[in-house]
Amino acid sequence: MHTQVKLSDVKQVKRVNNIFLLTEFLFKFLMNSKKTFKPKSEWSERVVSIERVTKVIKGGKKMSFRAVIVVGNEQGKVGVGVGKASDVITAVRKGVTDGKKNIISVPLTSSNTIPHATNGRFGAAKLILRPSAPGSGVIAGSSIRTVLELAGVKNILSKQLGSNNALNNARATINGLSTLKTYNV
Repeated sequence: MHTQVKLSDVKQVKRVNNIFLLTEFLFKFLMNSKKTFKPKSEWSERVVSIERVTKVIKGGKKMSFRAVIVVGNEQGKVGVGVGKASDVITAVRKGVTDGKKNIISVPLTSSNTIPHATNGRFGAAKLILRPSAPGSGVIAGSSIRTVLELAGVKNILSKQLGSNNALNNARATINGLSTLKTYNV
């Protein structure tokens, strides 16, 4: 005797088979892939500048790339790193590693600003950082803005004095933020 097969039963079997095949494929892919599966990192990275630099050697000029990278978690931790290599991707990777080695902690108030005014200096780069009212935003230029945003500062006033160098300004910002003091009542 033949039993009648309904169309809905066939669709159900196909759906189960497709799900089984999909899970089997994902399992094989994840187990055989060379890259390990890891969750998204809490650190954000931003490239401040990539410059082509040269070194004069016996046979002529050797070209390489210098990448200035800012690393932060937007919750009070930030660092600046520099990487130099013969190609851009390696220079950026080295810069991220260097930035993670130079992380500082920034005290933030409830309105996501700094507790008091401060000055930062690195080389010829000088800057002034002042707390600002809620809603005013980050008023800063060039690499200073990048460092402050990745530190998690939402309201601040800054003025860049002296040098225009992106690396020195980023390091001067780190210097100013590291001198901040906070108190607990």
